[in-house]
Amino acid sequence: MKTITHWIGGKPVEGTSGRFGPVYDPATGAQDKQVAFATTDEVDAAVDTAKAAFESWGTASLAKRTAVLFKYRELLDARRDEIAALITAEHGKVHSDALGEVARGMEIVELACSIPQLLKGELSTQVSTRVDVASIRQPLGVVAGITPFNFPAMVPMWMFPVAIACGNTFVLKPSEKDPSASYRLAELASEAGLPDGVLNVVQGDKVAVDRLLEHPDIAAVSFVGSTPIAKYIQMKGIEHGKRVQALGGAKNHMLVLPDADLDFAADQAINAAYGSAGERCMAVSVVVAVGDTGDELVGKIAERAKGLKIGPGTDPASEMGPLITREHRDKVASYVSGAAAQGAEVVVDGTGYSVAGHEDGFFLGVSLLDKVPVTADAYQDEIFGPVLCVVRADTYDDAMKLINGSRWGNGTAIFTRDGGAARRFQLEVQAGMVGVNVPIPVPVGYHSFGGWKDSLFGDHHIYGNDGIAFYTQGKVITTRWPDPADSGGINLGFPSHS
Repeated sequence: MKTITHWIGGKPVEGTSGRFGPVYDPATGAQDKQVAFATTDEVDAAVDTAKAAFESWGTASLAKRTAVLFKYRELLDARRDEIAALITAEHGKVHSDALGEVARGMEIVELACSIPQLLKGELSTQVSTRVDVASIRQPLGVVAGITPFNFPAMVPMWMFPVAIACGNTFVLKPSEKDPSASYRLAELASEAGLPDGVLNVVQGDKVAVDRLLEHPDIAAVSFVGSTPIAKYIQMKGIEHGKRVQALGGAKNHMLVLPDADLDFAADQAINAAYGSAGERCMAVSVVVAVGDTGDELVGKIAERAKGLKIGPGTDPASEMGPLITREHRDKVASYVSGAAAQGAEVVVDGTGYSVAGHEDGFFLGVSLLDKVPVTADAYQDEIFGPVLCVVRADTYDDAMKLINGSRWGNGTAIFTRDGGAARRFQLEVQAGMVGVNVPIPVPVGYHSFGGWKDSLFGDHHIYGNDGIAFYTQGKVITTRWPDPADSGGINLGFPSHS
């Protein structure tokens, strides 16, 4: 059985803990790999290596950093099919979806390639007599990233390219459920010329996570995952004096007004709810149908849902693959099984679904629940699976009260032909990312990604300008070069500008 190891100092490092986690092929249910879990000593070794590498990388020229990043982008482009295949093999998403994940991650590499522009400081001359003031941004040192299973390539690329472009060195702890993509990203970075120790990967579980949060030489930690863990990351990281950027869970609402194109809205609801088997923090999990649109909209969504092709991610005909583990599949199914008892109408029931020849795979059909009470578990919880809830609202104001009453505020969308209503929505809705006739409003690389409320813990969103700010610290330099004719002298008064 293949063992996935650590990547430290530019080379593979075998684990010594004797502890391993299973890595499954979700399409077959078979364990064909295992991943070594790091000891605290192995985490320390990765941090020590990164700290040593920072001495030279932190002062490397912007020209050198960008040369490596441009080469890295070239290698990623050449290997995108290979990386996507690793994602499909361990996560289960269909190959086209995995290719999209790699492409969106590469957007951030491209952003990092523009670091000379992004790190330009400011200069004010003659703020006082012969006094100039400049502001610059400098790297923090060693920083860490803890990433989730649902985007094993894209989310790490949301973090480390920006961090290393800014001059930091990086320790990545990917999900233990699908670790191979992150490992391959590190290999390719080394091939691109990234100096040994600048990017390190430690595999593991909570032991590795806690050591990263406690280690005195780590200056900042980025995290993407569930809300309870995001809260934990923030509290423990701050306790140990670190900057923390922790993105949590979501319950994303899609508001459909009576004037919307319902065929278009139904198509987009399908795409946003069931793509990647619903294992997306930006998935639409609730459609809010306003006025008399509900019955027709639900009928259109149900018709489309029943025709989806579910199968192995390696099958080009498959539109949706399996879920990540058997346990998660069963938990998602329980929300559908219990929905009717809590007052919802089960329009499409995807439980009990199996794929011929892959009966042991972690497959689940898509489900559609209508007239879901806001008290139901299916509405209250982040299901993270192919389950779409429809909630009815009489008016726009009722719908806004419902959406803004959610404890999450990650992403949201409105479907309408009315520009005034759309403008009002984007200003009034309490969420960090808003789509207007766009169901999954994930920002492009040069804008930042992040939510509000229980979807974000920390002060900075990820990548974009917020990413640059998170991975650097500002410094202001005040300079005076006196004229030789100045007499100088002693003055104990508080300096003023003159």
